[in-house]
Amino acid sequence: MKAIVITKKGGPEVLELREVPTPAAQDGQVLIRVKNAGVNRSDVYSRMYAAYDEEAGTDIPGLEVSGEITACGRGANRFHQGDLVCALTKGGAYAEYVAVPEGQCLPLPEGWTSEEAATLPETVFTVWDNVFRTGRLKAGENFLVHGGSSGIGVTAIQLATALGAFPYTTAGTEEKCRWCEELGAIRAVNYKTEDFEEILKGIGIDVILDMTGGDFTIKNIRVLREEGRLLFINSMRGGKGTIDIPEIMRKRILVTGSMLKPRSIAYKAELAAEVEKKVWPLLAQGLLRPIIHAVLPLEKAAEAQTLMESSTHRGKILLSVS
Repeated sequence: MKAIVITKKGGPEVLELREVPTPAAQDGQVLIRVKNAGVNRSDVYSRMYAAYDEEAGTDIPGLEVSGEITACGRGANRFHQGDLVCALTKGGAYAEYVAVPEGQCLPLPEGWTSEEAATLPETVFTVWDNVFRTGRLKAGENFLVHGGSSGIGVTAIQLATALGAFPYTTAGTEEKCRWCEELGAIRAVNYKTEDFEEILKGIGIDVILDMTGGDFTIKNIRVLREEGRLLFINSMRGGKGTIDIPEIMRKRILVTGSMLKPRSIAYKAELAAEVEKKVWPLLAQGLLRPIIHAVLPLEKAAEAQTLMESSTHRGKILLSVS
């Protein structure tokens, strides 16, 4: 099969389209003929920073796909050959085929195309796991997500709105800010020209989903109300940040974070079942809509990652696999 492989650590140019062996569906797995693969910032980090073992061969990036099941391994009995699904993967999505644990697959939401469904697994699983499972965001609470025009941000704004919370966000241009407000954000702050702490400090934020870290950390703590929850999923502004321990103690703030990629197969299956039960009905009702910025052919994966790194996109970037 054809696949995009990371040939060594480096820039987008290290991504190459190669012929590699087609995987087989092992016990508990299904084999998916990929139609679309989502591009995520984690893919960029895998290319730039992950240790690459020359002896182990190639490394195929990609954490989410949509496509058609072509084979089922022993013990995989929910889905059948020919079923259309979207799935969370632990890598390997930038390819014509990928083998995935069956529990990480979900049927296409009612009314959604296969291409649209490829926008869902990484973003919806991440947002649900952090904001609603760990962060316990409830209807009527105030919610802040940084990077509102990203795939995660778009999902977080829409899902918070659908479930009755009041979303706020930050973005890097006035155009993106107004667009986020059209999407459902009550207020979007241009973090390059405005201080989000000054603007939001009187709101009383209950939950923050943060992919920035760095100098935003202390500001996050100060805009949270008592018993607020701060959840990190990235640290794009730096892995070190100042905290005010007495402020955390006084407000009884929960500060935590997570990475979805290294979680166990059992955990991801449990999360998938909850997402299907809680989120899939919202998709069928049209309360969330797919926001696709660009769809590029598989062979242009380097271009797709360059676009991701530019942060000029709004919504998801996808790869199309013939």
